[in-house]
Parts: sequence; C-alpha cells; structure tokens
Amino acid sequence: MKDNKGKSDVSSAGATTRQELVKLLNEDLSREYQAIISYVVYSQVLKGAEFMNIAGELEKHAGEELAHALVLSNQIDYLGGMPVVQSKPVRTSEKAREMLRFDLENEMETIRNYRERIHQCDGLGEYAISEHLREILMDEQDHLIALATALGENVPEIK
Repeated sequence: MKDNKGKSDVSSAGATTRQELVKLLNEDLSREYQAIISYVVYSQVLKGAEFMNIAGELEKHAGEELAHALVLSNQIDYLGGMPVVQSKPVRTSEKAREMLRFDLENEMETIRNYRERIHQCDGLGEYAISEHLREILMDEQDHLIALATALGENVPEIK
C-alpha cells in the first residue's frame, strides 16, 4: 500500500509502519502542546524568590516547545498525516514545587518517547525525521536539567 507521497506504508515484520509513526508523532505533538500550555501558565504563576530564575527559564521553554510542535507538524504532514489539534491534559497546582514536579515528570515521559521514536524512524529509514527528533531531544534534556536543578535534585535517570 502506498501513501499519498508514493512511499510504502508497510515496513518489515515487527517494525513500525508509516501510519503508526504518524499516530505516535501526533501523540508527541499533543505532548508538545501540553508543554507549551504548562510552561506559559507556570512561568506566570510561580511565586517566591527561589523560583524567579526558573520562571524566566520556563518562558523560554514555552517558545522551544512551540518550535518542536512546528517541526513535528511538518514531519507528520511529510508522512501524509494530519497534525492533531488537542493537547494532553495540563495539571495545575497552587504549589510551585508541584508544578515543577509535573513538568519534570512530563519531560521524562517526553524524553522516553523521543528516544523510542528515533529508533522507530531509523527502522523505517526516515533518518531525516530522526535527526529532527534528536535536536528536539537535546532541548528536552536541557529542560529536564533546568527543572531538576530548580527542585534542588539530581537529574533523574530515564529508563
């Protein structure tokens, strides 16, 4: 079966298909929308002198997450899919530490997913997409470091 760009939709046995990759990239895109919303909100509502540096950093993260969403949307379109328009749910709290913890957990999930997605893209021979994802992954790891530092923790190991 061929998609609208003339590429095969089926890969070797057991590997991710292009259709599955579109679905998974759309899940990643929903997660990026979630990150944009949470970083916009959290950066504005964090209170206390100890969180002023991270609040400014979260504003920058929001812009980076928007750039990620644009890259993902472009790659989904390239694969013949339609980018989703819904975000994953955004958790909020009145407590700054809880908000930062939510972000830390989300970044860990995002990093795990991008690592897997890179392998899936490579398995399909979509090396350019995997390179885009590697660039996004570098930003996400920087976000993880900033959040762990703001929480006074070591960067968690992601498995």
